[in-house]
Amino acid sequence: MTLYLDANASEPLRPAARAAVLAALDLAGNPSSVHAAGRAARRLLDRARDQVVARFGPAEVVFTAGGTEANALAIRGLAAGRRVLVGATEHPAVLAAAPGAALLPVRPDGTLDLDALEAALRGAPALVCLMAANNETGVIHPVAAAAALCRRHGALLHVDAVQAAGRIPVTLEAFGADSLAISGHKLGGPKGAGTLLLRPGLGLAPLIAGGGQERGRRGGTEPLPAIAGLGAAAEAADPAEAARLAALRDAIEAGCHGAEVSGAGAPRLPNTTSLILPGHAAETQVIALDLAGMQVSAGAACSSGKVGRSHVLAAMGLAEGAIRVSLPWDAPPDAAERFVQAWSAMRDRLSRRTLAGAR
Repeated sequence: MTLYLDANASEPLRPAARAAVLAALDLAGNPSSVHAAGRAARRLLDRARDQVVARFGPAEVVFTAGGTEANALAIRGLAAGRRVLVGATEHPAVLAAAPGAALLPVRPDGTLDLDALEAALRGAPALVCLMAANNETGVIHPVAAAAALCRRHGALLHVDAVQAAGRIPVTLEAFGADSLAISGHKLGGPKGAGTLLLRPGLGLAPLIAGGGQERGRRGGTEPLPAIAGLGAAAEAADPAEAARLAALRDAIEAGCHGAEVSGAGAPRLPNTTSLILPGHAAETQVIALDLAGMQVSAGAACSSGKVGRSHVLAAMGLAEGAIRVSLPWDAPPDAAERFVQAWSAMRDRLSRRTLAGAR
């Protein structure tokens, strides 16, 4: 029996999100139309916006096609006339949206070096891009402290909260950020919808011009089923899940003897662990575990099919060979026990193969 342990790539669909998607599929109207069918669609769109604000606001909400677009919209829209500073362990979507940005170093535990940030903020106004939690290691950055430094130096702060939303408390206000990116399918919603939350009154140029949808911030007819599912998933995400998932994560780390845990000394997402088995390639481990029914990854889903050194591990000064185990919201009670058994068998098998090759 297989066990899905790659929630940081995509969460399983929540029942409430599925129901919201199916209900929206039955609506023929365009949310921009003024007749009855259009008004019904608009009510569903407004409900999703209210659900997002209730969980992550108060803020202006711009619906997008996903977290990548939300990050790109914030960076391209807010960077005009500003230097861009980006954390060294940011997601590839952020790094690609700001190719000329200066990289901010992290400490060995993976958290942002706040002293380096303060030094980098001296000078011309800046836009700082910082993820709330890392997608590979689960390390949680000191976002509120970074925001205080940004305010002191007149900088804007954009937070990529794609991995953190729904797993730890996340609000634009608590972070002190100017913008916040969220992806629906990382919450347990459907793929195809995300949102950018903006500090009220903040100006933002659109990436996609069109018919004036989303208050002129993002053109194109809104994908109502995906957005409805995102809103339902945001409402359904239960903070009480964190304690149960953290207990499973801790049991995995305690049971995988011989593994090193990336970012073990830092605050981390309750569902995420990055395990390094020294001397063994991550791809080899992922394949071996998949054959044993354990579905994990070697890093970000957008790049796990490529062979190359993880920029996250490199920034932390860590060795290669890390696999990411990310527990989904519906992880079964025996998930840790089953994974530890499969991982231990894999470790022993790889160790015997290494010894045999050395003879």
